[in-house]
Amino acid sequence: SNLLPWLAMAVLTARFLRHRLFSSLYAHLFSIPAFSLPLVQVLAGSPPLCSLGKDQRQFCCYLNYSIFSSRLSNFIVSQRNYLQTCPAVPATQRKMATAVDHLHDPDSISYISQSVAAAIDEELMGNLGFSVDQLMELAGLSVAAAVAEVYKVSKYNRVLVICGPGNNGGDGLVAARHIYHFGYKPSICYPKRTDKPLYHGLVTQLKNLEIPFLTVEELPAVFADRFDFIIDAIFGFSFHGTPRPPFDSLLQRLSSPFGVKDNGVPPVVSVDIPSGWDVEGGDKEGTGLKPELLVSLTAPKLCVKMFRGSHHFLGGRFVPPALAKKYGLQLPLYTGTSMCVRIGRPLSVDVAALRQNYVGCTLLEEHIKRDPLKQFHEWFEDAVAAGLPEPNAMALATADSNGRPSVRIVLLKGYDEHGFVWYTNYSSRKARELLANPWASIVFFWDRLHRQVRIDGPVEMVHEEESDKYFHSRPQGSQIGALVSSQSSVIPGRHVLDETYLELSAKYADGQNIPRPKNWGGFRLHPEAIEFWQGRESRLHDRIRFKLGLEKKTWSMERLAP
Repeated sequence: SNLLPWLAMAVLTARFLRHRLFSSLYAHLFSIPAFSLPLVQVLAGSPPLCSLGKDQRQFCCYLNYSIFSSRLSNFIVSQRNYLQTCPAVPATQRKMATAVDHLHDPDSISYISQSVAAAIDEELMGNLGFSVDQLMELAGLSVAAAVAEVYKVSKYNRVLVICGPGNNGGDGLVAARHIYHFGYKPSICYPKRTDKPLYHGLVTQLKNLEIPFLTVEELPAVFADRFDFIIDAIFGFSFHGTPRPPFDSLLQRLSSPFGVKDNGVPPVVSVDIPSGWDVEGGDKEGTGLKPELLVSLTAPKLCVKMFRGSHHFLGGRFVPPALAKKYGLQLPLYTGTSMCVRIGRPLSVDVAALRQNYVGCTLLEEHIKRDPLKQFHEWFEDAVAAGLPEPNAMALATADSNGRPSVRIVLLKGYDEHGFVWYTNYSSRKARELLANPWASIVFFWDRLHRQVRIDGPVEMVHEEESDKYFHSRPQGSQIGALVSSQSSVIPGRHVLDETYLELSAKYADGQNIPRPKNWGGFRLHPEAIEFWQGRESRLHDRIRFKLGLEKKTWSMERLAP
């Protein structure tokens, strides 16, 4: 109860700031007939707020979108993780929490009938307060997110979106707008337009983006000549009967035996169910589409059990817990801010074909700082600002006295002109190797920025006072964990850790100072070589290496071939 006034103040402050920041933008959007209040509200709740400064972005995201969406999901995930790991929780509850992790298994989630799907939609748009355009916006964003997950824009850029006359077609129109903003180049075929204001608005939005609309007659004879993949938003779960022109001929042109690649049809992405399928019986006539990617919405339909494509995602992150409970829905958890979640795994992965073409960034001698530590600081701040998870994570490579290497991920806990610091148990394998052979390499990899930094040099233990200061800055649970674990030693089972943790938690429950174990502390790597790696197209990456001179005072710079 003591927190309620502070929470109220925070929410009011957030609302005030959001009003000041976005009032002009809202006014402009509302002046365009295509944008409705529910649509703008949905968009306002979707990160990222890229136009704002870093502090504004973090504040608004946290007190706007996060409170109502991702914070709820993160709370659920954190509670699941707590149940799985906390020694105070009975083993039976931990087992139940662990089972949640396996809900992405296709055999462990709910598949719903046409009548249940219709009833859920009716409740969502009834007493649960959703409007059609809100649900359509969230569904289309889910489809776009799944598309971006599977078909990277650098390789699959040209998209044909075929929209039917119903809500499924509306989902496709929304998805087209989102993938346009993701960097794709969509074209739309919308032969039987729905004469309702909502659909007129969606078409207006797309035309204002100069997205081309194609008639059926303007479609190419060979789809693959002009498009890298096709989004099938023709028929949804409510469709029944026989497709009428022009959709019958479109389905015939797009349909092909599963697994046939060289038929002139690029990969197909189906929205909710593949067009031509019965919502419960699947592709009864054998004339329906065989998509490579299927994005189920709300919950997978019964026919999806017969889906044999490579990728299946669930989208539509709007099902309230009470509704899921009422219909007995077992659905996978959405993580973080994701609008879709994968169900199952790809049928096959060609490891040799996995590649990313790095474009857009350069690392040139005339732009790089002459002090590598200042350059590292700049790149590290870029990684933090980009919102990368644990930008301080680094691979630490060590070797024993015989030269046998080992590597693991640790967390950087400090850096300055004296070096790079991390902490560990001095009885661990890495510590034993460093004490026997005090040289190491660390590597930071910031994938979203296409950057790496490799640092080599001698290693030494930090002073005890420095280890004490950091140890007592850690959360109490982490301090107790350091007492509990004799890192890298063989133990008979998890129960040893859990029982010792409970004992020590009770011992220090009164908040008394927890002593730092003498076999726990930090290491510092003194850099003698620092290489900055920037990914470039065609594998012709930029590599700039700094080497410390023999007098240990000046750095020399050189470019390395990729």
